[in-house]
Amino acid sequence: MVRTALQPAVGGNQAVMEIDETSDEPEMEAIVGRVKWFDATRGFGFLVSEQVDGDVLLHFSVLREHGRRSVPEGATVECVPVRLDRGLQAKKVISIDTSTALPQPVRSSMPASERADRKALAESAGEFEPVEVKWFNRVRGYGFVNRIDATGEDVFVHMETVRQSHLGDLQPGQRLEARIASSGKGLTAIELRSAEH
Repeated sequence: MVRTALQPAVGGNQAVMEIDETSDEPEMEAIVGRVKWFDATRGFGFLVSEQVDGDVLLHFSVLREHGRRSVPEGATVECVPVRLDRGLQAKKVISIDTSTALPQPVRSSMPASERADRKALAESAGEFEPVEVKWFNRVRGYGFVNRIDATGEDVFVHMETVRQSHLGDLQPGQRLEARIASSGKGLTAIELRSAEH
């Protein structure tokens, strides 16, 4: 058993994850899934597959055979999982198809006007207020939250806002706090934080 300490880049609590590279658990039949997300800095991510219930942990150590340390979101991965106490984990990767990966935005091509708009939105955003996750799709890169105890329009949440907040995967019903601004397209969450800060 190899224990790996994984820490978010900035802030947050330290997470300890057991990566079992020598599991005696019986291997399951090979499955095909898509990368839900993969954090190259932390060295792991998750696959989703219609062939099994629940996400499959994908650690960078099983990617070495393929000359990789990470895989892009949306890539198709064929692997052999094992069922451990904490859930499914890919024990061996058979193949990786990056042709199904989501296009990666090129940051340097963002027009200065869009960067300025984000700064203006941040300056016009209100104080943190309680919100609840309506839904969030990491593969699509966005989702929505709603203000708690208020009716009205949904508040858009972009993947980059979630990443900058170091919150991991958002789940429906999860309570957070958000700074919200009004943009030309509606309400947008500019900053998020845990409700238990």
